[in-house]
Amino acid sequence: MPPWITPDRLTAIGILGSLMIFAGYVASNWAAGWLALSLAGYALQWFGDSMDGSLARFRRIERPSYGYFLDHSCDGITVLLILGGLGLSPYVRLDVALAALCGYLLLSVHAFLSAKVTSELNLTYLAAGPTELRLMLMGLTSAMMLLGPAPGTFGHVSGFDIFVGLVAAILLALFLAHTTKVARRLFRIGE
Repeated sequence: MPPWITPDRLTAIGILGSLMIFAGYVASNWAAGWLALSLAGYALQWFGDSMDGSLARFRRIERPSYGYFLDHSCDGITVLLILGGLGLSPYVRLDVALAALCGYLLLSVHAFLSAKVTSELNLTYLAAGPTELRLMLMGLTSAMMLLGPAPGTFGHVSGFDIFVGLVAAILLALFLAHTTKVARRLFRIGE
């Protein structure tokens, strides 16, 4: 990386990618071709988000508290933009997208609370982490480009709604299961 590329600039590149994802989903109301902007945004967001901390460690300019805070704050903004954009697109109902957002945010709350009380930060569930989630969303976006807005499979619910709704249900179930597990563990050790 050239010296003018800093970890903070990579973080900003990641946020720019998130904004592109959002814009592509919203603009897909006018033409499906705008989903290509979302796909490009995923690539840019992935690059910026994955490289910022690595570059800081490589250059030995880590600021652990600042980096942790900024990275996870930007992750929250990114997920809001992605799921908000999906919900404002013609492919996924807003209520379904917001349910997935709630599931993600609850699981994030669990991860950060668990990190505080157990000193273990776990961001991977069911053998899937941020990379797998991005790949899944990129696959979903590609399917949207190929299939177009799906007519309601069950009334006003499309196949895309079912998929995103299933993800929301899985995130909520993971939150409940892991929160119960950590609470039992803390209760047993008297913490």
